[in-house]
Amino acid sequence: MDLLRFATAGSVDDGKSTLIGRLLLDSKAIFEDQLEAVEHTSRTKGYDYTDLALLTDGLRSEREQGITIDVAYRYFATPKRKFIIADTPGHVEYTRNMVTGASTADLGLVLVDARQGLTEQSRRHAVLLSLLRVPHVVLAVNKMDLVDFDQATFDRIDEEFTAFAAKLDVPGIRVIPVSALQGDNVVDRSANMPWYEGPALLEYLESVEVLHESRDAARLPVQYVIRPKSDEHHDYRGYAGRVTGGTFRVGDEVVVLPSGQRSTVEAIDLFDKSLAEAPDRLSVTLRLADDVDVSRGDVIAPVGDAPQVVKDVSATVCWMAPEPLRVGQKLAFKHTTRTGRAIVRGLAHQLDVNTLEPVGSPEALQLNEIGEVSLRLSQQLVTDTYIDNRTTGSFILIDQASGVTVGAGLIG
Repeated sequence: MDLLRFATAGSVDDGKSTLIGRLLLDSKAIFEDQLEAVEHTSRTKGYDYTDLALLTDGLRSEREQGITIDVAYRYFATPKRKFIIADTPGHVEYTRNMVTGASTADLGLVLVDARQGLTEQSRRHAVLLSLLRVPHVVLAVNKMDLVDFDQATFDRIDEEFTAFAAKLDVPGIRVIPVSALQGDNVVDRSANMPWYEGPALLEYLESVEVLHESRDAARLPVQYVIRPKSDEHHDYRGYAGRVTGGTFRVGDEVVVLPSGQRSTVEAIDLFDKSLAEAPDRLSVTLRLADDVDVSRGDVIAPVGDAPQVVKDVSATVCWMAPEPLRVGQKLAFKHTTRTGRAIVRGLAHQLDVNTLEPVGSPEALQLNEIGEVSLRLSQQLVTDTYIDNRTTGSFILIDQASGVTVGAGLIG
């Protein structure tokens, strides 16, 4: 079975956590004692229904406030596919958490309340999913039971979102009417909406195609250099990391960047066995035929299709800190397995999340704003564009004093 990673997004109280709880419950992915605990907590709160959101909202503050604050990951499987769900917050001040959850997703699930329709926050999340190159977006029009399963209400939201999504660079768009509380169109198709002829949500999640990296050129950001100290393996030198973007094979000619040294893949090790090839997303150790200088933060890539080595970067940045981002500001950055320092050289424009148009030349980026930023780095960076490789084409910005992540960058 293959694996689908998907992230939920949307405004506050749209029912994201409840929808995930319903998916887990109706697909029989939770234990009886978990359900009993949720039912007991629901009765204690005086609810006349089972609050399925409690299955994902695990922090005490989340339970007290009835909102999602941090990203909650849940795992389940059906006979057709395995799933990893990232339940992300809806509050605008937690947009950074949503970016974290969606950064590795194959699909974004945006919820809207059928009574409210599209909001600025749901549009912002759709834009972020597009910027993060999430290949599929599903709009779940939730709480259809509260509008009497009205087709006209659904059609209006469907038309509005489809027109908005036409501006986004997302290959796959699907709109599904659901009621997370009652389970309509979540796992099984609902008799309450006979006018809807499409798949139920889980049916679509089980059948949607999982798209991996768009290019064939493999990269291995080196996480660790393995040099055993035992006499038996004193000649062993391996470079451990996670393959991204393609496949390495024994015999491939490779280059180590940023140094530019060349060699050949002599062996690929996985625990106590050797492999003929290492595909995308597999963590392995490469051994090279030549004794070249390789350190943590270097990138091993094919000679014929190597990434760029740069010290100046232009990127789309989502700013995540209360204090604004300004020209001249000094920050730390982390890119794959390499860290360093950066200075903000310029702000080209800000992105209007409603029109998707660039706006002027801002003096600063405020919390949750998105803009085009140019950076000067303290050391050379081995990069692809984000559209070519989501791993080597992205980075995070870090406040040097506090160590807090304050921005996420996508290299253009």
